[in-house]
Amino acid sequence: MAQSGPSAGFDASLKGANSYADIAGADVCIVTAGVPRKPGMSRDDLLGINLKVMKAVGEGLKAHAPHAFVICITNPLDAMVWALREFSGLPHHMVVGMAGVLDSARFRHFLSVEFNVSMRDVTAFVLGGHGDTMVPLARYSTVAGIPLPDLVRMGWTTQEKLDAIIQRTRDGGAEIVGLLKTGSAFYAPAASAIEMAEAYLKDQKRLLPCAAYVDGAFGLAGMYVGVPVILGAGGVERLVEIQMTAEENAMFLKSVEAVKGLVAACKTIDPSLA
Repeated sequence: MAQSGPSAGFDASLKGANSYADIAGADVCIVTAGVPRKPGMSRDDLLGINLKVMKAVGEGLKAHAPHAFVICITNPLDAMVWALREFSGLPHHMVVGMAGVLDSARFRHFLSVEFNVSMRDVTAFVLGGHGDTMVPLARYSTVAGIPLPDLVRMGWTTQEKLDAIIQRTRDGGAEIVGLLKTGSAFYAPAASAIEMAEAYLKDQKRLLPCAAYVDGAFGLAGMYVGVPVILGAGGVERLVEIQMTAEENAMFLKSVEAVKGLVAACKTIDPSLA
């Protein structure tokens, strides 16, 4: 990485370390520690082993970087970011999970290919848990401001093709795992995490879908799940409680229940979390 600097045109000091003491004073900590998926595995299959990893990381953050903004990428994402926050004791608004930004990026890419337009003109929203029950919201996704349902009516695509893109978005991670065979995605997750880190470090006030702590909004109480938030210098500065149709809300609540099940499993594995 460091040796690519001259060709890529960046100056940065890169350091490898084996001690949590080396993160002392960090502004941002991006947590990728854990076991990745292999073909045939779901994200949920990683729960037991990665929960132990989150305990070690959380204790390290608590001891050495209690004021950092923390972005968790470890799967199963929503349960792991909840556990990481519990183990670290950091403020809820300073601990988030990277899921919705990645899932939305995948959705945007697939849509740009379908419509043969620049990805810069495509916006997309994916909410809920980072798993098979995630909720890509077509009604809140657009091409240059034109909502996807309108594009279907205009004949740019069909509902069947749009439904297939939505399902491919849900399966996007598994598709990469199947191709790699020995690991899971890393390019797009890395880019998504950097997008979130920049929003915090540069106080950009970005509206991004993240696994954030929800307590009251969307009718939820005290849990982490993918929702739209404003990210700035204050971490998660605001939750954006968008309006959903009855069908969208039902899908969102189904995803929420899946996350609750994983959190309950975490509490069973480690009673200190109960």
